[in-house]
Amino acid sequence: MSFDFTPVENHEMTMLQFAENFTVEDLRNATNESIDTLLKIVRVLNDEQVAFLPVDPEADDPYAKPGEEKIGWSIAHLVVHATATSEEWATYSSFLSRGIPYPAEPRLRYETEWKTVTTTAQCIQRLEESRRIRLSYLAAWPDVPNLEIKRELSPRFIEKFGEFNAAVCFLFGLKHELGHYAQFREVARQAKAASQVSTAGV
Repeated sequence: MSFDFTPVENHEMTMLQFAENFTVEDLRNATNESIDTLLKIVRVLNDEQVAFLPVDPEADDPYAKPGEEKIGWSIAHLVVHATATSEEWATYSSFLSRGIPYPAEPRLRYETEWKTVTTTAQCIQRLEESRRIRLSYLAAWPDVPNLEIKRELSPRFIEKFGEFNAAVCFLFGLKHELGHYAQFREVARQAKAASQVSTAGV
């Protein structure tokens, strides 16, 4: 099942209201569907294509290492970034679902160094590993999860996104991942086109 976050993006409802429509099984199914969607994009690419750095005039990452702020993200880079974010928010969800408060800091995030991921096989491994990790965090939810406790976030964050319970935390990671789908497809398109030009020039 895939989620349509349009009502949230149009400010017609908060993430908290949106999350009320879904069960833990829905979150599990959406996780599998998202991973499968990314695998379909990745599996048809070769090693050179997953490492290809695309042209991206909108590239501007203030959190990147010095010198990497303006570079386009490869498929490998997108894989490690998207999976790290989904796993981070799934982690918070497992705490909150058991009634354990968690503050804004420290962030429970680990992102594989993108330059170490250079093959299609590594991208596939990272996606399948992320599937296992996220589903494991959902499996840690009790049968009757605590959906009353909210994560302790900054007033500025809450003003922008609303309050986050366990379900919203998990959904937020998925929302971020879905938001990268178009970028995945565009980078894959550029990588394939570059390969065709390279082959034609041989």
